[in-house]
Amino acid sequence: MARGSIAARLRALAPSATLAIDQRAKAMRAEGIDVVSFAAGEPDFPTPDWVVDAAIEAARDPRNHRYTPAAGLSELREQIAAVTARDSGLAVPASSVVVTNGGKHAIYEAVAALVDPGDEVLIPAPYWVSYPEIVRLAGGVPVPIPTSIETGFKVTPEQLEAAITKRTSLFIHVSPSNPTGAVYTQEETAALAEILDAAGVWVLSDEIYQHLTYTGSRAPSLGEVVTERLRERLVLVNGVAKTFAMTGWRVGWLVGPREVVDAVANLQSQLTSNVANVSQRAALAALRAPLEATAPMREAFARRREAIVSGLAAIEGLDVLWPDGAFYVFPSLERLLAERAPGASSLELAARLLEEAHVAVVPGEAFDGPGHWRLSYALGDDALEEGVRRIAEFLGKL
Repeated sequence: MARGSIAARLRALAPSATLAIDQRAKAMRAEGIDVVSFAAGEPDFPTPDWVVDAAIEAARDPRNHRYTPAAGLSELREQIAAVTARDSGLAVPASSVVVTNGGKHAIYEAVAALVDPGDEVLIPAPYWVSYPEIVRLAGGVPVPIPTSIETGFKVTPEQLEAAITKRTSLFIHVSPSNPTGAVYTQEETAALAEILDAAGVWVLSDEIYQHLTYTGSRAPSLGEVVTERLRERLVLVNGVAKTFAMTGWRVGWLVGPREVVDAVANLQSQLTSNVANVSQRAALAALRAPLEATAPMREAFARRREAIVSGLAAIEGLDVLWPDGAFYVFPSLERLLAERAPGASSLELAARLLEEAHVAVVPGEAFDGPGHWRLSYALGDDALEEGVRRIAEFLGKL
C-alpha cells in the first residue's frame, strides 16, 4: 500500500445505500422540490415525552457528566436483563449485557468478537445493507442464503443445513426482517434452532424490530427455543431505536455468553468507552415503561401497512407480500420489468422515480434483492398516500 493511501478494508467498504438515497431526497427538498421519501428506516414520531423528561433530568445530574463503566450503567444493564427475560425468553444476569452506541454498533462488536479472517457468515437474503459490510470489516466472508417472495422471504431448515460448511462460524437471524418485514413463526424458529444446535456455530439474533408486529402474533425469539448447548453460542442484539422512536439517541445492547460480553466490553473500552450517560438514562426510562405506552405508534404503523400494501397491490405488474412486522414492504417489480421495461433494473427505475416523480425508494439491489424496491411506511399518512399515487402514475407511463 502506498504511503498516505486509505486502508484497503475501508476503500472496499460500500456506503449505506439507504442513507445515500435519504440524503439525496433531503438535498432535493432543500432545493424546494416536493419529495416523498420511503427511504428512511426510522419512525417519524417524536421520542415520548417521559423519555425526554428523564434525559433533561439526567443532564442536570453531575453524575452523568463523567465516564462510567464501558459496558454500561448498572441500572440499565439490569433493566435490559429483565426485558430480555420478558420478551426473548432468556434469563440472564446483568453481567451478560453490554450497552452499545445503537444496535448497529452492537452487531459490529459481536461480529468482531466472533469472526476471524476467512470465516464464513451465513446471512439470509434479502438482508439489511450493513450485515455483509460489517462481516467484511472483520475479515469474514458473507454467504447469502437466498429467499424469495414465494417462500415468504424466509430461510428453510433445509437451506440452512445445506449452507453450513466447515468454515461457517456465524449465522445471522433477524425477525422481523429489514427489508422484507418477514416474521418467523414459533415452529419455524424452533426448526432453525435445531439445525444450528447440531452444527455448533455461533448465532447472532437481531431483534431490533421485535415489538413491531401487526398480525396479532408476536415475533418469537431464538432465546425461547434454544437448547442449553445453543444458548452458549447465542448472542441477542436489540435497542430502543425502533420501539420508542429513539434512533438519534444511539442506545443499543448485546446480550450473550460471558466470554463474548467480556470481549465486547474490552473492545468497546478501546473504541468508544461508555455510551453517553444522558442517553442511557433516557433508555432506562423507556424500558421501565409498559410496552402499551408506545401502542399509538404501532397502531399508526398497522394502519399505514394496510394502506401501502393495498395501494401497491393495485398497481399492475407489482407483486406484494404482506409484511408481518417492522415497517417495510418489499414489492417485486420483476413482472413489470419483464413486460414494460426489458433490460432495465429496479435500481435504474428507482433512480428515475426519484428524479422524475420525486419519490425516494431503496432499490432491492442494496439488499441483495434485485427486482424489488424497499419502501418504509414510517412516514405520515398523507405523504404515504401521495407517494403511492405518484408511483402508480410513474409506473403506468412505462
